[in-house]
Amino acid sequence: MTKYMIGIDIGTTSTKAVLYKEDGTVLDKAQQEYPLLTPTIDTSEEDPDVILAAVIKTVKDVMVHHNVQEEQVMFLAFSAQMHSLILMDQHHQLLTNSITWADNRARFAAETLKQQYDGQAIYKRTGTPIHAMSPLSKIWWLKQENPQLFNKAERFVDIKSYVLHRLTGEWLMDESIASATGLYNLHTRDWDKDVLTLLGITTDHLPKLVSTQHICSSIATQYAQEMAISKDTPIVIGASDGVLSNLGVNSYHTGEVAVTIGTSGAIRTVVDRPLTDDKGRIFCYVLDDQHYVIGGPVNNGGVVLRWLRDELLASEVETAKRLGIESYDVLTRIAEKVPPGAQGLLFHPYLAGERAPLWTSDARGSFIGLTLAHQKEHMIRAVLEGVLFNLYTVYLALVEVMGEMPDTIKATGGFSKSELWRQMMADIFDCIVEVPEAYESSCLGACAIGCRAIGLSDDYEVIERWVGKTYTHQPNSDHVQQYQELSSIFIQISRVLKTSYASLAQFQRTHYNVKE
Repeated sequence: MTKYMIGIDIGTTSTKAVLYKEDGTVLDKAQQEYPLLTPTIDTSEEDPDVILAAVIKTVKDVMVHHNVQEEQVMFLAFSAQMHSLILMDQHHQLLTNSITWADNRARFAAETLKQQYDGQAIYKRTGTPIHAMSPLSKIWWLKQENPQLFNKAERFVDIKSYVLHRLTGEWLMDESIASATGLYNLHTRDWDKDVLTLLGITTDHLPKLVSTQHICSSIATQYAQEMAISKDTPIVIGASDGVLSNLGVNSYHTGEVAVTIGTSGAIRTVVDRPLTDDKGRIFCYVLDDQHYVIGGPVNNGGVVLRWLRDELLASEVETAKRLGIESYDVLTRIAEKVPPGAQGLLFHPYLAGERAPLWTSDARGSFIGLTLAHQKEHMIRAVLEGVLFNLYTVYLALVEVMGEMPDTIKATGGFSKSELWRQMMADIFDCIVEVPEAYESSCLGACAIGCRAIGLSDDYEVIERWVGKTYTHQPNSDHVQQYQELSSIFIQISRVLKTSYASLAQFQRTHYNVKE
């Protein structure tokens, strides 16, 4: 009898369920989108019950579409977005929507924690940078700004905890998600007592901590029937989407780095002990009992290319449509006309503020070095390079913390479809770039944890069999030298402008109500 596994990824804008055969072969994917609720400039929330419904529907869709029988399902394993926060009352009813990582209302609370409550010491213990994204900052903000709501809260949970509570009746949080809250101590592997005291909450306000291989209680009969699975199907709690993405592209060995660029982006590597940065530039999150993931998320990936396409290249894109050319291919075709370095034109890609390496929502984008000799194609090339220069800055912080130079970068996300970008990355990072052949890496990583949880494997060797590679790029030594010079200038200018960013951002908010 054929056996199947289902990986579920609760993302920021959609939930995906992927049906895999036991050997890692992809059979089907179901996806359910949902809106971000943004009634104000800084608000970014989601309806938890809409997400619960998306989980149920996507699982049912892959089960029914392939006529999978409930006894054929080995397990369901979960991946989920990090940094979400939901307040629940004493009757297990919602007090808030799910406040996502993109919500910026706690930005002043984050600065207060940094400056007045030894934020660096908190970061060193928890591995989560002090930023508006983190539940730590959000809870502090709610305590200060909305004490009536704060005092009503019986529990502070994340979106995965909420979904699993509805499905199983248990309040659980895996250590991976917990390590991205700012409330979890990486060294004691428990909730951080000093942080809880600072917030005025106790462990009773938080879900029970469990390992990423934990198997939850049986599913409520109603939901099992709606998903077309048995109520006794093992539910493996899994981990966060970021760390599972590394695992899902077979990038969990020492010396391997994974770079993902979608709308936003991230760069990560797996280490065997908690590591943080004296300058606070990177995160450190749990993968499992022996593995941690360090790295940095960036706000500005594909969203910058979309801005470039929509705002500066409307006529070129219209022409491309008539010729049957994909709109983003237009960018790379034009950029290919310009030599590396765009004749000394740099672009800071901070159109959406920035997390790593600057960790400030006040960062702003800019062209630097513009002259009369530069044309539109130079600006396009500079934008493409600027996104990678920013990621390279985070990479340098990783190298500094790791104490060694990685030998391989696994590149994933929409940008990896572009041969120009892949080579550009190899040249800027001076490193071999490989593109793994993995489908929905976070779901696949969740399934790798699921196999360990039910005893099918002792390690992640299954990933070695599941993931291949499609492209490999070697750095071009001539380009490397030029990019090394430019990257130093890029970093130097970003440091000089940090104070000016704050002043300009405040001017924009005051006079133009600029959206972050």
